[in-house]
Amino acid sequence: MVVYPHAKINIGLRVVARRSDGFHDIETVFYPISLSDRLEIELSDAGAGLDFECSGSGLINEHSGTNLCCKAYDLLNEACGLPPVKMRLHKQIPVGAGLGGGSSDAAFTLLALNRLCGLALSDNELNRFAARLGSDCAFFIRSVPAIGMGKGDVLQEIPLSLDGYSLLVVKPPVSVSTAEAYSRVQPLVRNIHLTELLQLPVNEWKQHITNDFEKFVFAQYPEIEQIKNKLYDLGAIYATMSGSGSSVYGIFECLLEHPENIFQNNFVWQTKKFFSQKRK
Repeated sequence: MVVYPHAKINIGLRVVARRSDGFHDIETVFYPISLSDRLEIELSDAGAGLDFECSGSGLINEHSGTNLCCKAYDLLNEACGLPPVKMRLHKQIPVGAGLGGGSSDAAFTLLALNRLCGLALSDNELNRFAARLGSDCAFFIRSVPAIGMGKGDVLQEIPLSLDGYSLLVVKPPVSVSTAEAYSRVQPLVRNIHLTELLQLPVNEWKQHITNDFEKFVFAQYPEIEQIKNKLYDLGAIYATMSGSGSSVYGIFECLLEHPENIFQNNFVWQTKKFFSQKRK
């Protein structure tokens, strides 16, 4: 079985409170995009447990317990009992980018094992497993636009579509520590909910929909702010950092010609292919 764990972008990211458990309550929009990894899982007769390999720009190539695909297998195996499997992950989503690549890999591992092993777990049951793996893992179980609240694991699906626009994602060769970003950000409660602001035309989002991490991240990594400014110079109608960085994306009315020549020495990905419907 081959599946394609895809990335997400955050449209707005607000940190609204610091929790007693050490996490933070947030408010954001998760939006699925078609940039994806490749994950192959098959039943194995070569011994017990998991045979895992990772290639591309991804994580370590061993079952050490640190890779989220391995953790997803271990979690389901403990709860349901799984047969031995071979798992091959090829990374194309950049790591440390705020695009949710690792979380998506974990969620798609749950989805694929559920089908491959005939576990018949519901989306709600899979959501509960996903939430134990990471705050935004549950989003990738259904992969439809959603407001993320709580730690990012409380989801409310919304009818948002970016069809007709193009998207350009740029990631510089730096990574931002999520833990450090959260330690620096100052929680703030707003009077207007993000869902209200999403009713505005996309070309008005620039003035109203912001990412609370940008102030700290831009101060430490000015090259990330320079990318955002360049996207606006190139005609983006909305540009922002995704998650806690380090990738920045711009929404455009049309595709740019050869953006890789403009953002040399950066990861660059462009598309007009959005999707907002649940996978079949």
